[in-house]
Formats: sequence, C-alpha cells, structure tokens
Amino acid sequence: MRKYIVTLSCRDRLGIVAAVSHLFAETGTNIDESQQFSDADRGMFFMRVAVSAPEALDRDTFHAQFLPIAAEFDMRWEIVDAAHHPRALVMVSKFDHCLVDLIYRCQTNSLNMDIAGVISNHEVGRQWSENANLPYHYRPGGAAAQAENEQFLLDQIEAENIELVILARYMQVLSPELAARLNGRVINIHHSFLPSFKGAVPYSRAYERGVKMIGATAHFVTPDLDEGPIIAQGIADIRHDMTIEEVVDVGRDVERNVLARAVRLFTERRILLNGQKTVIFD
Repeated sequence: MRKYIVTLSCRDRLGIVAAVSHLFAETGTNIDESQQFSDADRGMFFMRVAVSAPEALDRDTFHAQFLPIAAEFDMRWEIVDAAHHPRALVMVSKFDHCLVDLIYRCQTNSLNMDIAGVISNHEVGRQWSENANLPYHYRPGGAAAQAENEQFLLDQIEAENIELVILARYMQVLSPELAARLNGRVINIHHSFLPSFKGAVPYSRAYERGVKMIGATAHFVTPDLDEGPIIAQGIADIRHDMTIEEVVDVGRDVERNVLARAVRLFTERRILLNGQKTVIFD
C-alpha cells in the first residue's frame, strides 16, 4: 500500500467531506486518520487525512483525480507521500542549543526532516554542523550585507529544493519582502511566551518583572516582527530564588522542545494557515 497525507482548506459549505470520501472509495483508498475543523467565525473548513492507497495509485495519478474536487470547492490543498522528508535550512546566530537539538533529532529519526545546510552570522555552530556532515555557510550580518545574504538564502532554497527555513535563534531580522515571499515556509523560535516580552532580551525583562513562568513561542515569520501565526508554545515555572543564568537555562530547554514540536508539525503536514492563526491537527 502507498501512504499519503491529504490536506485542504476552503470556504465551508455542504458536501466537502462527502466528495472527498467518495473519491477515496472510488480509488480503493482507505482512511487511516482523519481530522477536520470548521471555523464558524471565518466560514472556513480545514481537513487533514492520512490514507493508504493501492500500489497502482501513484501520487501523480492521485493528484490528477483530486483536481476536479479541488476546483469545485476552490481548495488550497496538497497531497504528499507520508514517507517524504522535507529538506530544511537552519539559520542560527551565536546560541547553538536549538541547532544541536535539531541535528540530534534528525540523526535519531525523531524528526522526519533532512537538514540540507546551516547558515549563520557567527562561527559557533560550525563544529556541530561539520561533525554531522552538514554544509556550514558563514554570512556576516548587518544592514549592509542584508540584501546579499537574503539573495544567498534564496539561491540556496532553489538549489537545494528547500521546503522549510528554520530560524533557530537567528538574531537577524528578515526583510518584509523576503518574509512575504516565503510566507508559511519560515519558522522562528522566539524566547518568550508571545505576545509578552517581544524583542531581543525577553529573559532579562521577564526576570526584572519577577514572572513566575517563562515560555517560548514557535511561529511563522511574517513582515511584522514576532507577529506571525503561532504554531506551538511552551512554559516552565520560575522560582523567586533563581538567578538570571538559571532562568536562561530553563528557557533554553523550553525553546528546544517547542521548536522541535513546531518542526514536527510542519513536516507531518499538521499545520494549516487560517489567516493570522493556525489550525493544528495533532
């Protein structure tokens, strides 16, 4: 049997599930897992289905047979091989804990993703990357180099067939034009529980405020800084007697786990965009 994942979103109306289910039945395709959501406020419908199809039903044929339904309901949709490993670029600055965690998870097959390379404006991640046989591209940051660096990123995306860009504590801001061009394909880990404590030093601000918990947020990158659709969040308790260094250590653990969860959701096609929000089928 061939395994596929089908995702779709469209305006909500009668007959969507019936039409999709009828096609599956006609093609001898069995539904292994199905999730759906109707957003009454926006009038939108979302669906993710994992299916087992006959060996004779290759992806191109399945895609062609689904086209009439997609056109009828004006769907935004996708059919992917369930075994497909998306290729990703990881971008990092001088904090490499998220990079190291992603490398480890890929090496142990706990993430179904292939890291095609690492881009950084610092050298601290080079050893970890090269030990994993990953190309490491050092690109000095700053406003003067931004246009050249962003063109380099676009060239890498095209040359390496990249589906996902991961900002693993990458502290350079992407231009609004690039963020818009890569909409839905760039995930950032922000070291705070958004929308609280935006900006560059949220742990220090949280520590000064005396918070009792800190968090991390993984979100899609948009032209508006730290305002993109949220994918995953996590928190950890903070005691009054903890130092700022201890707070940072706890926070980095949360960052690693939240980013890994967001990446897994992406690679398994469990995220559907819904305006400024996301629908998560987990």
